[in-house]
Amino acid sequence: MSNRINEKSKQIGDSRLTRRQFVATAGAAIAAPTIVPSSVFGANAPSNRINVALIGCGNQSRADLPSMLRQPDAQVVAVCDVNKGSHGYARPEHFLGREPAQKKVNDYYAGKTRSGTYNGCDAYSDFRDVLARDDVDAVMIVLPDHWHALATIKACEAGKDVYCQKPMSLTIHDGQQMIKAVRKHNRILQTGSQYRSNAVVRRMCELVRNGRIGEVKRAVSIINGSGAGPGPGWKEMPVPDGFDYDMWLGPAPEAPYHIDRCFYRFRFLLDYSGGQVTNTGAHSTDMIQWALGKDDTGPVEFEDQEGIVWPPEGHLYTTAMKSHFRARYADGTEFVCRTQEPGFGARIEGTEGWVQFSVNNMKEVEASSDAIKNSVIGPDEIHLPVSRNHYQNFLQSVKTRQDPIEPVEAGHRTASICHLGNIAMRLKRKLKWNPDQEVFLNDDEANQMLRRPYREPWKI
Repeated sequence: MSNRINEKSKQIGDSRLTRRQFVATAGAAIAAPTIVPSSVFGANAPSNRINVALIGCGNQSRADLPSMLRQPDAQVVAVCDVNKGSHGYARPEHFLGREPAQKKVNDYYAGKTRSGTYNGCDAYSDFRDVLARDDVDAVMIVLPDHWHALATIKACEAGKDVYCQKPMSLTIHDGQQMIKAVRKHNRILQTGSQYRSNAVVRRMCELVRNGRIGEVKRAVSIINGSGAGPGPGWKEMPVPDGFDYDMWLGPAPEAPYHIDRCFYRFRFLLDYSGGQVTNTGAHSTDMIQWALGKDDTGPVEFEDQEGIVWPPEGHLYTTAMKSHFRARYADGTEFVCRTQEPGFGARIEGTEGWVQFSVNNMKEVEASSDAIKNSVIGPDEIHLPVSRNHYQNFLQSVKTRQDPIEPVEAGHRTASICHLGNIAMRLKRKLKWNPDQEVFLNDDEANQMLRRPYREPWKI
């Protein structure tokens, strides 16, 4: 579908030397992908397919890549990762990286062909080489959080639509710049908060929107806990062969390599992520934002609560092991985020009852009464947009140029609550927030934490 949705911008603004001027436009003209036979895609002829590239072949790609491969109107033409391939992700047996991802794509399409062979997926170590390809319509950004903004902005400048994993950003400032890039370049961005495409979550949100629990009083974002990582005395490890560690760090501060700093566990270091608050909390908080109809705003007050546990001094990890913060919206609704095992979920309480979604009960909404649980939403009541597949919803938006079920602004507001809660927990005090201007009131120290300096030569 390259150059058929609309003309793509050639302005890919360099931010790290010139990457050899994007590898001399990636070889003067990177060859078009091998076209999978039409029999693989049914009625979706090559001219109607969306060419997709995967940027980031780590833990979350285990779900994102197969899900995109199964879409009949998309073709995965390239994968990219700074890691050639290794073990050491969420589970020891997981062998991930660009070459395993490339093999997965080629094997999938080969299994659909009469010949049983296919070698049309290219693999790259630098995402800018992917963005230099005119035949790539959309990218899936499945990188550590500290890379989301840069990769998204560069993709928008290159005329690519973006599926960006949650949390959408690392900081408030990053999220703001991502919004500007998406809107300036007329791109589609789908935030990877896939629970918006879950029928049970949508049902819970519609019950709240239609007043089944009465006036909403409190919402609880339930998240998992985490460990402390390697303890005092942990030592720098040799960088594995085939792993571009400097590129992995990118805009983040220089730091000694350790396997638990990278791969899956990056999310437990503040330089790259926000712990479980921005991991499982990005999902549960997003459900609450959707249920309350607050995709365009956020709370006006944040404060830390009792029960927060930080890693002991000297440990590698720096995010909260147990989290607990409270926020308040302008209408008085209370928002609470807290660590509570065994799994994450969202609970919304009102004057006439409560509803809850739990990852341990994905088949139905939990409610304080059968009357609420079984209530019928009438045809004239509020019905939220329906998406049965988050990836297909994204692809449809690429075709129609209409926003997906979680556009960039909604992803930013959800991520913002997570970031602001982390700031309140770190400063250990109540903070007043202006969600319209996106600044703390009368708190210079807190406002300085809304953005992070980028390591040279990276910049937005």
